[in-house]
Amino acid sequence: MSRFRLQPTPAQERVFLEHCGHARFVWNLAVEQHAHWRPGRRAAPGFVEQARQLTQARAANPWLAAGSVIVQQQALRDFAQAVANFFGRTHRRPTWRLRGRSEGFRIVAVKPGDVRRVSRKVGEVRVPKVGWVRFRWSRVIASGVKSYRITRDRAGRWHVAFAVVPEPIAGPGTGSVVGVDRGVTVSAALSTGELLSVATLRGPEKARLLRLQRKLARAKRGSTRRGKVKVAIAKLKARETDRRKDWVEKTSTRLARTFDVIAVENLKITNMTRSAKGTIDAPGRGVRQKAGLNRGILANGWGQLVTRLEHKAAGRVVEVDPRFTSQRCSTCGIVDREARESQAAYRCRSCGFACNADVNAALNIRSAAGHAVTARGGPPLGEPMNREPQRDLLLVR
Repeated sequence: MSRFRLQPTPAQERVFLEHCGHARFVWNLAVEQHAHWRPGRRAAPGFVEQARQLTQARAANPWLAAGSVIVQQQALRDFAQAVANFFGRTHRRPTWRLRGRSEGFRIVAVKPGDVRRVSRKVGEVRVPKVGWVRFRWSRVIASGVKSYRITRDRAGRWHVAFAVVPEPIAGPGTGSVVGVDRGVTVSAALSTGELLSVATLRGPEKARLLRLQRKLARAKRGSTRRGKVKVAIAKLKARETDRRKDWVEKTSTRLARTFDVIAVENLKITNMTRSAKGTIDAPGRGVRQKAGLNRGILANGWGQLVTRLEHKAAGRVVEVDPRFTSQRCSTCGIVDREARESQAAYRCRSCGFACNADVNAALNIRSAAGHAVTARGGPPLGEPMNREPQRDLLLVR
């Protein structure tokens, strides 16, 4: 999707909030219907039956009929898709939507004239019951837009995301291959020796976030002061999220343009970031340490980077087995748990090869990608990399 920052007027924002309330109300009713189902009862109603019930509800409730039927029907359509994803074991079970969280609605049947450009940096989109709403035209919108989604984050910012299928980025055609090792201290280490890190909050911003979190802990629940502090925290968090997304977009675009094949580890990030607190009968160990590791994994955008690479370099992303990639020597192939002297230093005790530990893992990922493609019957991934110059370059003196 192509997302843009909306600039609604106060009157338009009030109608947006009404649309969000209607979409949230319809979604939560659908969740309640499915939560009522038990084995032996009739199946929960599907989209067609729920759409018929929505027509009856709009006739009986003038406040619901005053809203957009497109917004309300698409909330049911989104719920039906969420249920299908849950039974397809690709997503979790759809749950309640809360005011202030997951705020948004979707508009379909968009006509070519519903999106227009006003000036070099300003565009407009037509929204039902609202009219023309301005947004910041920060990049070109692909033609053929059929639907869009309007969302509001916790910082109070409105965005519009147009559902378009972007064209994949063409590779250089040189047969170049790169291995990418994702980490917490170093966000992404390339087999070329380059170390990349996500841009996070700066020192003064982190200090201000800590002060605000302490202030929030002292504020009375439900007070105006607490609400203002929560908005200030949300703005800082949104700034951090924007920087991470910007890094992911720029890094994935550069990798897709520079290399023909991009190798990454096949990591189960959802399982890796699962809480370790356990249950009352069997409490977990190292819960605080595991929580810190989970935050580090999510803050470095592991999943976002691979997702965007698969979008931009379609068919050119190879996932390899992550086992022993950080313990195997990329030169002689010996697996040694003691070879990693620290987080950053790797020294093989068999052949003496030494380099950055994350780069060594990226070299192993690149090597494993060649075996994976060849095993599938595909062409070999170019010539083997000349490791001698890289070993001299990355040698720990």
